[in-house]
Amino acid sequence: MKNAGFWRQITMPLSGLLLLAYMTEPVLAQSTDDDEGESAWIEEVIVTGTAGGAELRKFEASFAITTVSDTDINEYSPQSTADLLKLVPGIWAESSGGVAGANVFVRGFPGGGDAPFFTLQVNGAPIFPPPTLSFLENTTLFRVDETIQRVEALRGGPNPVFSNGQPGLTTNFILREGGEDTEGLVKYTTSDYDLRRFDGYLSGEIADSFYYMVGGYLASSPGIRDAGFNAREGNQFTINLTKDLDNGTINVFHRNTNDHGQWYLPSPLNAPGVDAEYSQLGTLNRQRRILFANDSGDQAFEDPGEKTLDLGEGRGWDGSMTGGSIILELSDSWEFTDRFSYTAGNADTLGLVPDGGAVRVGDLLADPLVDELANVTGPITGAITGRAIGNDEFIQRWGAWEVRKDIEAFTNDLSLAFDWDRGRLTFGLYTANASADEFWSLGNHKYEVIQQGGERVTGIECNDDPTIDSCNWNYDIDARGDATTNALYAATTFDLSDRFTVDVGVRSEKHEVNYSVDEGLDGQVTLAVDFDETEFSWTAAGNYLISDTVSVFGRINSGSKMPYFDDFRDNRDAFAAGNDLIQEVDQFELGLKWVTDNLSVYATGFYTEVDPSFFVALTGQGAVIQTQESTGVEIDAIWAPVDTGFSVSMNATVQDAEIVSGPNDGNETPRQPGWQLRLTPRYQFDAGGVDATVYGTFSAVDDRWSEPENLNTLDGYEKVDLGVLLRINERFLVQLAVDNLTDEQGLTEGDPRNVTSPNGRFIMPRTVEFSVGYEF
Repeated sequence: MKNAGFWRQITMPLSGLLLLAYMTEPVLAQSTDDDEGESAWIEEVIVTGTAGGAELRKFEASFAITTVSDTDINEYSPQSTADLLKLVPGIWAESSGGVAGANVFVRGFPGGGDAPFFTLQVNGAPIFPPPTLSFLENTTLFRVDETIQRVEALRGGPNPVFSNGQPGLTTNFILREGGEDTEGLVKYTTSDYDLRRFDGYLSGEIADSFYYMVGGYLASSPGIRDAGFNAREGNQFTINLTKDLDNGTINVFHRNTNDHGQWYLPSPLNAPGVDAEYSQLGTLNRQRRILFANDSGDQAFEDPGEKTLDLGEGRGWDGSMTGGSIILELSDSWEFTDRFSYTAGNADTLGLVPDGGAVRVGDLLADPLVDELANVTGPITGAITGRAIGNDEFIQRWGAWEVRKDIEAFTNDLSLAFDWDRGRLTFGLYTANASADEFWSLGNHKYEVIQQGGERVTGIECNDDPTIDSCNWNYDIDARGDATTNALYAATTFDLSDRFTVDVGVRSEKHEVNYSVDEGLDGQVTLAVDFDETEFSWTAAGNYLISDTVSVFGRINSGSKMPYFDDFRDNRDAFAAGNDLIQEVDQFELGLKWVTDNLSVYATGFYTEVDPSFFVALTGQGAVIQTQESTGVEIDAIWAPVDTGFSVSMNATVQDAEIVSGPNDGNETPRQPGWQLRLTPRYQFDAGGVDATVYGTFSAVDDRWSEPENLNTLDGYEKVDLGVLLRINERFLVQLAVDNLTDEQGLTEGDPRNVTSPNGRFIMPRTVEFSVGYEF
C-alpha cells in the first residue's frame, strides 16, 4: 500500500476542484436562474455498473463512468472500435493495428499487450467472457456503426462484483431501439484512401408496444495503409426487437459481422522511406507458402505439411452475437432481470510480422556477421520481378503468421431485486461458458526487400531451399480450451439520509478451465490443464451530495482476473510450481462530481495494486512475474456556456504506474503514459439556414517505455483532428472529417518480440473522410 504521499496526490487536486465549485456555485446558479428545468447533465441516467442494469442518475453514481452519445461517435468518426475508446479518460488505446487486434490499457493496470483488463458488453451482456486470448481481445469482435445509441464506459468501481467480474474497464454498447415513429438514416462515406462505405438503420413499430430496429453497413477499401488491393472488406447486420409488457420489457437482438482488414505491425525504423503510410504487405507477397510438421524445433523437414496463405485476409471477425434481456416487475417491491448472450464464429489473424532489424544489402555482402542468419549464396534478386536488389536497399526477415480461432460463448446474468423506501437489495447468479479451438503457425520467416509491398528475395539459403521452414524459428500449435464460470453475487444500496448513500457488493466465483495443447503438431499433448478455483470479490462505497450540483464519493474494492487458456501455456512453469495464476486487484477511488447547466466535471483519484502481473514478450516463452502499483487522477469535463452554441470537452489522466517487485522492480509500467490529454472544442451555428457544426480535437500524450525493462522510449506526440458537419433542411447531412491533420508520425509500440530490434508501429497517417446522409 502506498504511504501518505498517495493520499496527497489524490486529495490535493480534488480538494482544489471542490473549493472552486463552492466559490463559483453562486455565480453559476445566478447565470442559469432563468433557464427552465434542471440540467440535462444532472438528469443523465446510466445502467452500467448497477445490479441488474438498474437505472441510476450518473450524478449519484459512486464510481467513474463516462457516457458517449451517438452524436459524439459520429463527430469523432472512429476508425475502429478501439479508436472510439480514446474518448474515455483513463484509457490508452493503441488502435494502430487496424480494424481489429488492438491493445487497450486501463489507468492503474499493467500494460504490455492485448486488453486483459477490458470487457466489451452489448446491451449489458459480455460479447466474450475471456477479456483476452492471444491474438484476440474484445474489440476484435465488435464494429461501430449507426445502430449504436450510446456507450457507457465504467472504470473500476463495482465492476469486480457484477457480470464477468472485470476489475478494469467495462464498456457497454447500447443499441438503438424502435419507437412509435418510423425513423432512420442512410449514409455514404468515401475517403482519400478509396473507402467505400454504406451505413443505415431503420426503426419503428411492428405492432402495439412491439418495436424494431434494423441496420448495418457495407465497407471496402485498400486500407488506410495502401496494400494495393482491397485489404479491408466488411459487412454487418443488426436487428433489435423490443416488446413492452404491462409489467416489464422483453428485448432480443442479433448482430452478424463479417469484417477483416490488414494487420498493421511494427515497421523497420532504420530503413529509408518508412513512415506512417508504409505497408510491407502488397500484391507481390500476399501469398506465402509455409511448412509445418511434427517438430517445432526443426528447421527442415523431409515430409512437411504445406499450405499457401493469403495474408490479405488480415485480422478480423466472421461471426455473430445473439442476446437479450427480460425485465419483469413481479410486484411493487420485487423485480426480476435476466440478461443473456450467445457468441460464435471465427476470429482469425494472418499477417507479416518483422523479425530482427532491417539490414542494408551492401553491408551484408561486405560483412556476413551483420546478419548471421542470412547465408548469402548468390546475387540478391527479387523472387517475383527478378530485379537486382541494390547495395543501398534494405532487406529484413518477415514471418507469415497464421492464427485460426473458432470461438463460442454463452453467458447468462439472472438477478432478483427487492426495493424498499431506503434502498435496494439484489441477489444474482452469473454463469458463462467459453471455448476456443485454435491452430497456430508462427515464425515462417523469409527475407523480403523493404519497400511498399516488398517481395521475397533470392540468393539467401533459407529463402531458396524449399525444405527450410523458417530463416529463424517457428512455433506451431493445435489447442483446445473450455472454461466455465459460476458466480453468486449480492449487492445493496442504502440511503443513510437524503444526501448520503452507501452501497456494498460481494461475489463468490467458481472458475473451471480445461485446456490441452499439442506443440509441434505431432499429435502429442504437451500441456494439459484441469483448473478449478473459487475466488471472493467485494466492493463498498459511499456517495454524499454536498449540494444539488456537487457530490463526492469514495470506494474500495477487491477483485481478480481469472486465468484462461493462454495464461496456462505462457505461465506453465509458475503454474506447475503452485502459482494459481489468479491476479489479485485492489483499488481505492475518491471522486468529485460538479454539474451545473453549463459545466460538468467528473474527477476521480485512484490507487490500484495488481499482484501478480504477468508479462510475456513472445508467445512460447516464459512469463515475467511482477507486482504493479499505480496512483493517479482522471478528469472528464465539458463546458458549454448557455445559448452560445460553443462547448469544449476535456478528458485527462495523470498517473504514476510502477513495477514494485520482480526482475524489473522500480521500473515504470510499459506502454502506459504518465499523462495524456484530449481537448475537443465544438461550435454550432446557423449558416444561412444551414445548421453547421465545426469541431476539432487536440490530443497529447507523454513518453512511454516500450517494455518492462525500460530500455526503449516511445516519444510523446501531439495530434490534431478537425471536422465540419452541415445539416440542411434538418434532414440532409454533409460531413468532412480530417484525422491527424498534421500527419504526426507518433509510435504506439516498439518491437514487443525483440527489444533490440529497431522496429516500431506508427499511429495512423492523415486521412480525410467525406460523408453524405439523409435522416428521416
